[in-house]
Amino acid sequence: MSYSNSIIFGPVPSRRFGISLGVDLSPSSKQCNFDCLYCELEKAKTVDKMTTYPTVFEVVTAIKEAIAKHSKIDVITITANGEPTLYPNLPELIDEINKIKGEIKTMILSNGSTIYDSKIYEALLKLDTVKLSLDCVSQKCFKKLDRIHSGIDIDKMIESMISFRKETKNRLVLEILFVKTLNDKEEEINLLYKAVKKINPHRVDIGTIDRPPAYEVEPVSFETLEKVANTFEGINVNIAYKNRPKQINSFDEKEIKALLTRRPLTTEDIGNMFDEDSKELLKKLVIKGEVKQVDSGGLNFYKIC
Repeated sequence: MSYSNSIIFGPVPSRRFGISLGVDLSPSSKQCNFDCLYCELEKAKTVDKMTTYPTVFEVVTAIKEAIAKHSKIDVITITANGEPTLYPNLPELIDEINKIKGEIKTMILSNGSTIYDSKIYEALLKLDTVKLSLDCVSQKCFKKLDRIHSGIDIDKMIESMISFRKETKNRLVLEILFVKTLNDKEEEINLLYKAVKKINPHRVDIGTIDRPPAYEVEPVSFETLEKVANTFEGINVNIAYKNRPKQINSFDEKEIKALLTRRPLTTEDIGNMFDEDSKELLKKLVIKGEVKQVDSGGLNFYKIC
C-alpha cells in the first residue's frame, strides 16, 4: 500500500506553535492504545502496536517534498490517526527527520503512555517539543476516561515524565482535557495538580471537548477550567477554549502582582481580563523589573520576577 498522499497534512497555522506541518504515522486507520471517551476519531478497539504503517523512507520523502513546496514551516508535528509512539520505527524516523529539517523545529503529540519505554524515552529527547496528555492521576479515572489498553500504568507514566523533564534540554508540554463528571471532581483535580507540580512541565494546556466525541460525554464550562487554572498555583497554564468569554476588569498594581503571584498569565489572558488602564500598569511593572515576560512552550507568559 502506498501512503505518499496521506502522510502529510497542512501546513496549518497553530496559535501555540506557529506554522505546523503535520505528519500522520497511521494514515490508513485508527491505531491507538487508548480509546478515549472524548476522541474525535471513531470508536476502536485498543492495540499495543501498529500493524499497517508507512516506511521511514516514505515518511521522510513526503516531508522533504512538503518542505520543498512550502517556504514557511515553523514546526514538523509528528501525530497519528491514533498514538504516534506505537510506530515501530520511531527512533530511526526522528533521527532521519533531524537530518533534513534545517532550522524547522520538531514536535510530537502523544498520549504519554509509552514514555516509560526506554527506546521511546530516548527518541523523544531528540525532539524540540514533546506534548503529552495527562487526563487523570487515579488509575480508576484513567481507565474510565481514556479506556486504556491493558497493562498501561499511570504511576509509571508520571514517574517517567518527571525524569524526562529533568533530563530534556527542550520543551515538555502537558495537555489535560476535562470531561464533565469524570476528571472535573475536586479530588482528581488536586491529584492532577500534585502530579503536575512534580513533573514541572514548561507549560500545561487545559481544555475540554470542542468537537463531536466518539462517546456520549459532555464538556466542562469555561468557569471550571478557570477554577482548575487557579488551583494550579505557580504553573504556566494555558486555557484552550473556543469562544472564550471576555471578563474585562480594572486592576491596580497590587492586584496585578497578586494575580501573577498566584499563577502566570498568558498574553491572551491579559487581553481577556485587563482593561486598558490595567494593561498600562502591567507595562510599567515590566519596565520596573517587577514583572517579566517569558516564552514557555511557545506561549508568552507574564510572571512575577
